[in-house]
Amino acid sequence: MPLGKHKKTNEGTIRKERGDSLVKNLKQDYPVLGKFDGRTKLETLRDRYGVDSLDQLLKKLKKKYETQRQQTF
Repeated sequence: MPLGKHKKTNEGTIRKERGDSLVKNLKQDYPVLGKFDGRTKLETLRDRYGVDSLDQLLKKLKKKYETQRQQTF
C-alpha cells in the first residue's frame, strides 16, 4: 500500500496521522475512505472500528470491503 505523504521518520517508523485529521483530506491518498463523510475525524473512525492507527483502519476497511464484494458474486 503506498504511503502517500506519510513518510518514514529518521528512526524508520511511519509518522502517525493526527486524530483530528478530516477524512476529506485523506481521501486523495486513501480511496477506501471515500464512503465516509468528509467531515468525519480520523479519531472517530479509529474509535468506531476499534483500532489505534490509520494503517490498522485501512487494513480493516480493505478486508471488510473485499468480504462484501465476494459475497455479492
